[in-house]
Amino acid sequence: MPDLTRPAPPPGPIYLPRPSTWLLWHDYLVQPGMTVLDLACGEGRHALKAAQWGATVVAVDKDDTKLETGREAASRLGVNVDFRCVDLAEAWPDFGAFDVVMVFNYLDRARMPDIQQLVGTRGLLMMETYLEWQQALGWGPSSAEHLLQPGELARLAAPLETLHGREVFEPVENNKVRAVASIVAQKRS
Repeated sequence: MPDLTRPAPPPGPIYLPRPSTWLLWHDYLVQPGMTVLDLACGEGRHALKAAQWGATVVAVDKDDTKLETGREAASRLGVNVDFRCVDLAEAWPDFGAFDVVMVFNYLDRARMPDIQQLVGTRGLLMMETYLEWQQALGWGPSSAEHLLQPGELARLAAPLETLHGREVFEPVENNKVRAVASIVAQKRS
């Protein structure tokens, strides 16, 4: 008698926002075998991309539901990401030092020295977040606490050496535009 059982249907598509253009432009900076930390990772779109490039990735966020989405995406993409539930407003565990520290759409000015300490010698900080101009666009963060002033990101990253930076209005999904500052900075010693 023929086997009438059918295999389970393949899982549906993964719906995560695409990684930041800033990260994609700097893909050459994330090499196989490097260690990467993604702070305030959300569902892990940047962490997943770094893992696809061959990096060993730790991704942290306080929202375990978003982390679970990231874990599922990592499993389906066949990559390993160490997703950790950490409230960055509280005391941080000892993460160690990383070749690349990624911070996208997260701003805590008081924690910038802590973030810089996570960057290993000759390591990189890759950071991007909203500028105060975002308020006029009618979406995104509205509190000055979460918005950068023009020129502020490079000052916050110091004493790391800025290798590349920008402040732009950039088109994103759904015909929206966002105002962001972005930086790649290096720890020299």
